[in-house]
Amino acid sequence: MEKGRRSGVLLHISSLPGAFGVGDFGPEAFAFADYLHGAGFSVWQILPLSPAISIFGYSPYSSPSAFAGNMLFISPRRLCAEGLITEAELSSHMLPAASAADFDAAGRCRRDLLSLSWKRFNGDPEAFSGLRGPFEDFRGRESFWLRDYALFTLLKERYGDRCWPEWPREFASRDEGALAAFAAENEEALSFIEFTQFIFYRQLEALSEYCAARGVTLMGDLPIYVAWDSADVWSHPGAFDLDAEGRPRCVAGVPPDYFSATGQRWGNPLYNWEAMRADGFAWWRGRLAHSLKYCGLMRIDHFRGLCAYWEIPASERTAQNGCWRPAPGREMLEAFCSDLGAGAGELPFIAEDLGVITDDVRALMEEFSLPGMKVLMFAFGDGVADNPYAPHNIRPRSAVYTGTHDNDTAVGWWRGSSTVRERVNFAAYAGREVTRENVSRVMIQMALSSVADLAVIPAQDLLGLDGSCRMNRPAAARGNWSWRLLPAEFCSLLPGGHDFSERLRELNILYGRFKEAD
Repeated sequence: MEKGRRSGVLLHISSLPGAFGVGDFGPEAFAFADYLHGAGFSVWQILPLSPAISIFGYSPYSSPSAFAGNMLFISPRRLCAEGLITEAELSSHMLPAASAADFDAAGRCRRDLLSLSWKRFNGDPEAFSGLRGPFEDFRGRESFWLRDYALFTLLKERYGDRCWPEWPREFASRDEGALAAFAAENEEALSFIEFTQFIFYRQLEALSEYCAARGVTLMGDLPIYVAWDSADVWSHPGAFDLDAEGRPRCVAGVPPDYFSATGQRWGNPLYNWEAMRADGFAWWRGRLAHSLKYCGLMRIDHFRGLCAYWEIPASERTAQNGCWRPAPGREMLEAFCSDLGAGAGELPFIAEDLGVITDDVRALMEEFSLPGMKVLMFAFGDGVADNPYAPHNIRPRSAVYTGTHDNDTAVGWWRGSSTVRERVNFAAYAGREVTRENVSRVMIQMALSSVADLAVIPAQDLLGLDGSCRMNRPAAARGNWSWRLLPAEFCSLLPGGHDFSERLRELNILYGRFKEAD
């Protein structure tokens, strides 16, 4: 991670306001980059940008691809600006503003508008000659994953959304002749899927470049595991621990702990690390390189899984009867360092190291100088003096958060999630009276004033929003990931819209986190 003190805001793309069901790469995203720059923030943290589907509650951490982008984030307004759709078509697909994302409606909207864009793109080659070359360049550049993703997506559609081992055997087993024939018969449909990905990454690149010009780094999020029913597992079955039928032999999770007597059984397939070692970790190196094309920083979720992972037999219904297995994360990171020409301490990653972390994980982080995460909400129970999340125990090479996407908001924590002891200790630590009205600001100032190199504030805390606005409740299977800023809330973040916005710039300057754009 880049050295020096910085600060950032956590706000997923889907949480931006807008007229098309979910936040996207449209004008609001560019306005938010302007806000970050003006307030002295230099990092914009987002959640994974990969496709999210309804069966998993639209969780960005359960995706059919580790490489593809979520078409819901494509901006209809930018399609219109490039002439791919008309103003009338744009207007007819607008949706009312709401405080929750409507993923289903947003999906219908994007599919309609992208279909119109594709027809117009093909129907007038001369008018769109400036896009055709970049499109073909994109297809060649992303050939490592793009055609496989298109094939997987179309085959899923053709076979009633069934899991890939349930497809006809020639497709499940990736018979080259059968796939070639299928591709030849469906070239138009496959090219449309590839075109959609081209538009997604074209718009993401434009946003990334705009942020960089204002001194703002996009910080992405990399789930350590992938979904079993995904293009990645189907196209690289040898890289995963599968049985003869293509199903996971064992699955990922974490063992029983203080929070869960049965642990957590995530169900993701585990990696076949020996096979990955044999080809020099090509899939992982490709994935990491791909993630950094548009994001200057990446958070690696469940980082400890690169050191050791909890192996659960697939037949087990809980995570209780598992065991720890070593993972060659050190070798993989060394290989990726070689690709970058980077030395120790130069990898642009932040390790998610929350929960029970062992000495071997700490040693791996230390070897590659990877910052860990410190969450202030975890600091104020019993034993504050020795709590590793308490500000006086935080190391400079850390990323401090008031809370993450999995936590309550600061106001929600103060009003309900925290214990009496935590509230008493927090107020004593802050050295002032703390109320529902000021708890967010007190915690934000505590984060910004800490010695951590990076301080990240969820957008909900900037606005002092309560627990109804949290992004995710890990114990709840439904009702997550949908929080959005209302237009009025978004406007209040902009200069002059909220009294605390001006104060944030002052605090970033005061605590040495202000960064001028180059």
